[in-house]
Formats: sequence, C-alpha cells, structure tokens
Amino acid sequence: MTSQPEEPTAPPRQPAPPGQPAPPGELAAALRAAGLNGVDDSVRRRAEYSSDASNYRVVPTVVAFPRHVDEAAAALGVARQLGVPVTCRGGGTSIAGNAVGTGLVLDFSRHLNRVLAVDPEARTAVVEPGAILDDITAAAASHGLRFGPDPSTHARASIGGAIGNNACGSRALRYGRTADNVVSLEVLTASGERLAARRFGRDGLAAAGPAGVALDALVAAHLSMIRTEFGRFTRQVSGYSLEHLLPENGADLAKFLVGTEGTLALVAGATVRLVASPKAVALAVLGYPGMPEAADAVPGLLPHRPVALEGMDARLVEVFRARRGAAAVPGLPRGQAWLFVETEGETEAEARAAAERLIADGGALDASVVTGGPARALWRIREDGAGLGGRTPADAPAWPGWEDAAVPPRHLGAYLRDFGALMTEQGLDGLTYGHFGDGCVHVRIDFPFSVEPGRYRPFVVAAAQLVGKYGGSMSGEHGDGRARGELLPYMYSPEAIDTMAAVKAVFDPGNLFNPGVLVDPRPVDADLRVPQARRLRTGLGFAYPHDDGDLSVAVHRCTGVGKCRADTTASGGVMCPSFLATRDEKDSTRGRARVLQELANGTLVKGFGSAELASSLDLCLSCKGCSSDCPAGVDMATYKAEVLHQRYRRRPRPAAHYALGWLPRWAKLAARAPGLANAVLRNRPLSAVAKRLGGIDARRPLPPFAAISFRDWFERRPAPTGTPRAPATPRAPVLLWVDTFTEYFAPEVGQAAVRVLEAAGYPVQITAQPVCCGLTWISTGQLDGARRQLRRSLAALDAAIQADIPIVGLEPSCTAVLRGEITELLPGDPRAAQVRAATRTLAELLAATPGWAPPDLAGVPAVAQPHCHHHAVMGWQPDAALLARAGAKVAAVGGCCGLAGNFGIERGHYDVSVAVAETALLPAVRHAPPGAVVLADGFSCRTQLDQLAHVSGLHLAQLLASRLPDQR
Repeated sequence: MTSQPEEPTAPPRQPAPPGQPAPPGELAAALRAAGLNGVDDSVRRRAEYSSDASNYRVVPTVVAFPRHVDEAAAALGVARQLGVPVTCRGGGTSIAGNAVGTGLVLDFSRHLNRVLAVDPEARTAVVEPGAILDDITAAAASHGLRFGPDPSTHARASIGGAIGNNACGSRALRYGRTADNVVSLEVLTASGERLAARRFGRDGLAAAGPAGVALDALVAAHLSMIRTEFGRFTRQVSGYSLEHLLPENGADLAKFLVGTEGTLALVAGATVRLVASPKAVALAVLGYPGMPEAADAVPGLLPHRPVALEGMDARLVEVFRARRGAAAVPGLPRGQAWLFVETEGETEAEARAAAERLIADGGALDASVVTGGPARALWRIREDGAGLGGRTPADAPAWPGWEDAAVPPRHLGAYLRDFGALMTEQGLDGLTYGHFGDGCVHVRIDFPFSVEPGRYRPFVVAAAQLVGKYGGSMSGEHGDGRARGELLPYMYSPEAIDTMAAVKAVFDPGNLFNPGVLVDPRPVDADLRVPQARRLRTGLGFAYPHDDGDLSVAVHRCTGVGKCRADTTASGGVMCPSFLATRDEKDSTRGRARVLQELANGTLVKGFGSAELASSLDLCLSCKGCSSDCPAGVDMATYKAEVLHQRYRRRPRPAAHYALGWLPRWAKLAARAPGLANAVLRNRPLSAVAKRLGGIDARRPLPPFAAISFRDWFERRPAPTGTPRAPATPRAPVLLWVDTFTEYFAPEVGQAAVRVLEAAGYPVQITAQPVCCGLTWISTGQLDGARRQLRRSLAALDAAIQADIPIVGLEPSCTAVLRGEITELLPGDPRAAQVRAATRTLAELLAATPGWAPPDLAGVPAVAQPHCHHHAVMGWQPDAALLARAGAKVAAVGGCCGLAGNFGIERGHYDVSVAVAETALLPAVRHAPPGAVVLADGFSCRTQLDQLAHVSGLHLAQLLASRLPDQR
C-alpha cells in the first residue's frame, strides 16, 4: 500500500491531445490503397463502434476488419504515417473503455478468429487474436483440455481482448489469469517491427532487441520498487504488471504484455496454455446473512483449493427470478448472500465429498450441494451478472464504472462493509457479486448519469482511496481503461507511475496505441455516454413503463455485454438470429442499440428518418429474443417498431407494409373466394406481379388460403355429443382467440384445439365478431393502426372480460401481443391489463386444469421449434413439462426459424432468412430420428419448414388431438 495523494479532489492532469486525426474519407482511402478490403467509415459503422461495454462514448474515425496479419501491419503503417491513434478490438466486451478510440479501430473478431493448432502433448494452442475463448476450449475438448480463464463473457470474448485486459473469470482461482496461461505472443510494435514475446530467462530482456535492452535498464533501475509494489496478490491487474520482467520471474515479456490494454503493441497471435478439464465437479452453495459475512468465510475455505469460489447477493438472484421466472432459479439455502464453491474429483461422488468437507469449514447458516442441471442453472445466474446488475431491484439503470476492484481476500469482508457504508453515504445502490476467492468484487451502481453526472467523480475517487487503504487494485480483471487509469496514483507511488510512463515511451514513443488509457489517462468522467444523450419522451408509440416513458432510457439498457454475439441456440437461446447468420456487428442487438443511442445523442445519427437507422434495423427479425435473452432486457423488436412508426407516420410507406402489414384485411377479403385467391397465387405471372407490387421476394412462395375459415367451421359444426374423460363437474368455459393465421390459413389448428379443450371438459367459445391483435401492424411500425385493431378487439372481448373467462391463444406471436404489447400500446385502458392477465397458452391452461391428464405420447420422438415470441414473452417451459408428462421424447431447438412473420417474405431478406434457418432449425430436422414429429406452434415456423425442409410441422394442439380417443 502506498501513501495517498493529499488532495483527492484535485483536478486531474489533462493529457496532451493526440495529433489531429485525419478525416474519415482520407484515412479510409489510405487504408484501401494499402490493400485493406474491410474498411468502413460510414456513420452507422462508426456509431456501432462508439462504445464497448463501458460507460464511454468515443466515436472512431474508421473501423477496419483485417483478414490477415499483413493487413493489420499495413493498417498500422498507414496510421503511423497519418498520426492516427489505433485501438484493437475483439468481442468489444471491455467494461472500462479499453476498446474505444478516436482514430482507427481494428476489429479482429470478424476474420482473424481461428484456432490454428492444438498440441495435446504440450497442452498448448496457437490462436489468432480474434478467436473466441469458448472456441479455444471447443477445439481442445476432444483432448480433455480447455482454456483456463473463463470470464463471464467467455462465449463471445476474444483471446486478444483477454490478453489486453488480463481476463480472469470464476475459475482463475484454480487455473490463473490470462497472464498465467500465455506461453508466447506475436506482436507488432508501433514502429512496425514484428516481435516474438516470450520468457527470456537467463538470456534476459536484452535478447528481445532494442526494446528489451531499454526495458532491462528500466527494471534494473527500479528493482526495489517493482518488487514491493507489483505482483502483491493475484488480482492486482491495474497498471503494467512489471513483476513479470524481474529476473527471478524469468524476464517474461509475454506475460508482461498481458494486461497492457493495447497501449504498447498490437497482438497478432498467441500460443496459450491449456489445462485439463475436471472429470467431475460439484457445487457447494453456502448461505450467509449478508455479503460481508460471506466474505469473512473465504479465507477458511481457500485451503480446500476449490476450482471456483464466487459470491452472490440475494438481490441479484431476485432480479434474475423476476426476469426469467421462479422456475429458472433452483432452491437455495437460507441466507441473503451465498458462496458458490465448485469442487472437483475423479467421480461425482468424490466431488460431492469434497464439497461436504468444505461446507464443514464454511460457518454458513445453511448449505447444500448440487450437480448437473441445478448447478448449471446457478452458474447461469452468475454469468449473467453483468447484465442483470444493469438494473437495480427497483428496476432503475445501474452502470459499470467501479466494476471490479479487488483486495487481498483476507481484507474482503472489511472492505465490503466500508464499501457498503460509502454507497449509503453517497446515496447510491448496487448489486454486488464476484470472485470472492480472489478478493474481486463486481458491482453495477445506479449513478445518476442522466440527471447528476457530477456525482460520479467524487464517488470513484473515494472508492479508490478505500481500495488503496486495503492494499488492493483498482481493477481485478477488466483492466483500467478510461474508468480507472486516472486513479492509479491511489495504489502506486510516483516512482511506479513514472516507470510505467517510461515503459510506454520505450514501446510507443509516438503515443499511437490506445492513447488516453493507463499512461497519461483521460479523466474518469470524460466522454461519458449517457450525459450526452437527449431524452426521447414525446410522441412515442409505446409507453415504455419500465423506462420512465423514455425511449432514450430504453435503448441505453444496452451496456454492451455482448451476449447477443454468442451462439446460445444449443441451450435454447434465440438472440440474435441475424448476427448468427451474418457475423456482422451491424446485425447484433448491441450494434443496433449503439446506433439508437447515437440517435439519442443527435450529433452523429440525426433523426428517425436517418439512413443509418434504416440500415441498422433492416435485418432485425423482430423475434423479441433479446427481450428475454439479453440480461439487460433490451427489446429491439419494440424499438424497431417505434422507429418505423416515427419514420413513416403520416408518410407513404414501403409496399410491404401495405401488403404484409395489412395481411388480416387481405386475408378477410380472400376468404370470400379462397379458390380464386389460390388460383391467382398459383399462376406464376400473376403471382410474380403481386409479389413485385407487394415488396415480396420473388423466391418466396405464398401460403394458400384455407377452403373454409375456422369461424365458418366452428359455427357450422354439430354440437359436441360428449367429452371423453370429462370431469364430473363441468368446467367454466374458455374463449379461444381466433387469430388471423388460424382463421384463414390453418383452421385445422383451431379445430384440433377445440377438440383438446372439449376433451378436457371445457366448453369453448369464440367472440361474436372477428378479432385481431394488430401484430402485423406492430411489426411494420403502424402503431396507430395496431391500436385501432386492439380497441376493436377489446370491445369484442368485453363480455369475456366481465365474466372473467380465460382467453386461450394458439398463434404464439398473437398470444404474445395480448401478454405484452397490448398494455404498452393501450396503457390507459384497464381492459388491456385484464386481457393480459386472462390470456393463456394452450399448455398453460391445460397444466393448470385439475384432474386433466394428457393423452399418451410415450415413445413419440419429436423435434420442437419453440416460437421466438413464445420463448421470449410466455416461456416454453409449460409446453416442455406437458410433453414430458405425456411421455414424448422432445428435443427443443434454439434460435429462430428465420421467416419471422413478414421478415422472411420481404424483398431483400430471403437469403438471411434461409441462413437463420440453417443456424439450428434445419440441421435439427435433418438429423431427427425416423418418424419424428416436428412441433412448431408458429404459422411462420411451419411455413418455413414446409418451404425449406419439405416437412409438415404440427401445432401442439394437433399432436395432442391426434392421440385422443375417437369421439365418432
């Protein structure tokens, strides 16, 4: 611990501004002339890269995507010639503002992302800088190996970013930080030299060339200071890790460069160490009265050498439970805070025994040991912490900024008590969690950036003093970046600060790499994103009740954690289907949110009618997957509908908005003569003209209309003569919501639903007048029209509302409107809230029906495609439980079908629509066992399956009805 600066609130040292950057056009032209193909200086692209996962907004001049190292070297040469700063970026998940810059941003995740080789004997892997951490582990998995550090963003964070920030993660307690797992690095220096950084050992740093000679002299001149101030505990990540350059530590230049945040060199490749995966693990969960008490127990648990030892606040678990539902959180021991402690063994029994021994030394209020699914569910809460912590328990925005400070574990309990007192004193709140075994604490805090940004600096200065008091580190794994670089004097002496500046001068005398970070840092409160944003509260189409009625607040839910860039389809995730198809930041939820945030800023993206917004949102499928899968609750489908509403309100619209947005009207008209309508659709010349006029892709077949509508069938059918297995006491009636798709295209689904409901003892009613949820109006941004449709439907539902009759929806997207958007579009109408509360899916109703048993589906293999809106709004768990209860063997598919209502039909979307289907759905169908049923409740999903896989999908109602006893 060093002495503290006498004046904690003194104005920060202002860094000299870098050279005036070249205009975007000039820099882009020079890069293209140097041979780079992936160069983009568009306003939209610059908006997408204006932030990482931090609080900061720094608009780059140009973004480039090197395809190989030679292109990166060429780009560096151009930047050096023009005096343009260079910032390297991987997954863009840096929380401290480490991956944003004013000049040239090089994104390595697009092309330089391969695992080049795995050596199982040496336990190493050779990787490109953009390789995703999970991809490294996947490449090594067949050898029983993995990459050790596992930050919560491991599914989308790149190795280059992990090297830049010295990433750690939950299991760094056992496997070490990234620095401990790097064997060698290939780097490009500011002068363009290619340098092989490694452990030089007895050869000394001089063997690294001129830079090594200079470093050797610096280390020799400051040996005492380096030995006493650096490398004091495992999570001392702040600053440059000079301890690795000491002769007794092998003069390891590769380990030293880890954690330098791209300020000294460009990482072009790496050889990393791999570790053996545990054969079996168990999770001990220990409950305590609060987080400080949990922290007090940590030193007594460390001798057990756990794989991971994490702290979790009960309030964070409550946020997760509120977002994902009670079923998503397994039972937890008593307490208001928990330690999650992972143990290992040769067998599960050994791992459990190790967990039980550990619990005996934990002093907990209560404890349990879990494995398998429950353990994975608890780890999911921990991994989503960064996003979940972005909302306080009061559902207010919370931010990084003091996100990952660390203290030696023996001081952790005392630090947490003082830190909690500091937050209370300053009127702030945050959800704490973190790597307690290493003394690292994560917290998102409700800094009032939009109304009182001046409160930020005093807090972080006081927090820095507190960390310095306990001999800690401003950063425990995310690096200092723009958030903490200015605060380093609170943990390092002037000699240490000056030595780090001298190191920067050795490697980068022109301040080319990532200026404003670590050395000569920007002020912690400069370049904050939210204070620069305007409010967007007037004339909105949606109410945004959870965002203070402000679209700006809503789009700033995205803090950039980047889960939308991860492929979560294997675990049932949906977000973000277009990014998985294109792998372009433009098509990620985060990329779109950044452009919307620039709309709120108003200086780069100007107005709802801007071309940048149109381009950004064009490939959004409005699947709503982000509304549930994004830990921060971003709802891009709603924002897209809002933008379209604002852009085209009282203006001419694209043809597809009339052709597809008004689909219920056209379907009602076609139902008068369905044979004639279908004949027109089958006639190629007439169909081609209709598609061209309607903005429909020529390759997309249009589904035929049913010969008889559902409503006509329902009204003409004979009264039911009996209901098999009906209860002794007749049940109250239910009202079947007859959506447009069931009514005019797939009445057989409604017929099956009637049969199932009547077999369960329910008298089935429908409204006297046709109803419509307004879905197609919503998805095309015709929100005034959607409101008119919903008001008419509420009038038709009035009798059912007054009688408290349950409403059963069959089409998931329409059911989701009744469970979601209806109150956002009609916030002042009490009937909207009543309908929302009364609406059920078929599975939800049947699961809550006393005495009902599903028909026998034992031995029925099925591939299920949960509809995106079903997954996002209602949740598919009741369907899964019902099918399991019936005995079916169901493999549920994550991701989106790709048709997504009007998206895959519109001209210009066909190729992406097909690519989305190929992400998960079509491969799952191809590999389904012979005779497998394909379950797809969504009409779009069944249409896509029919057209691309030539498979007829079934609705849940149809599957259940097919196994009912014959009533004839």
